[in-house]
Amino acid sequence: MDDYFYKDINSCATFENKRMIKYFTIILLTLFVTSCKGQSNSKNEKNVGGPCEDCEATLDYKLLNITPKSTDTLPGFQENKPKIKITGTVLKKDGKTPAKNILLYVYHVDRSGIYQPSDEPIGWEKRHGQYRGWLKTGNDGKFTFYTFRPGTYPKVQEPEHIHIYVKEPNTIPYYIDSYLFESDPTLTAEIKESEKNRGGSGIVELKMKDGILTANRDLILGLNIPDYD
Repeated sequence: MDDYFYKDINSCATFENKRMIKYFTIILLTLFVTSCKGQSNSKNEKNVGGPCEDCEATLDYKLLNITPKSTDTLPGFQENKPKIKITGTVLKKDGKTPAKNILLYVYHVDRSGIYQPSDEPIGWEKRHGQYRGWLKTGNDGKFTFYTFRPGTYPKVQEPEHIHIYVKEPNTIPYYIDSYLFESDPTLTAEIKESEKNRGGSGIVELKMKDGILTANRDLILGLNIPDYD
């Protein structure tokens, strides 16, 4: 009789344990799903700019524990020539109002035209190379970065260029027209006409100022960007 009694107790305990496990599993799953939904909704990021496989590289600064500022110096600046300085102001869609808290990601090839990574590349550096940097605008919307003039792709008739991607607080990252240099002999009239002017024209003129080749380009958010309200 006692054996049956203990068997019944153990059976009930097993059943109760299973029921409690199931109950807490449901609770945990509910909390997890709710949390995920809340995280997704809290971002409220718009899909703009069209397809861009590598635009997520814009967020690599998190992997590198970098706090982007309005001014940055890219790797290789001291070792390479000609050195250049790029300035600008990010403007809202009206083309007049400075835009704050705008994240910019720039990268380019080395003087040989290669996206050369460092010895221990992190994230998208494996594809974009080590000559890259991040900036974030302040209240005045201004930004400045120092780097060197990139080379042209080996055996490819492609103008010298610096890629630039944009991340607004309410959008996913998207690309705008790369920086091109007016003095580049490979920048033909045909290539100029084919530009989409995303964010405004990327063609800049380098002028010697305070001992460094300098160019200015203001960026207009949403200009010629697909799916941008």
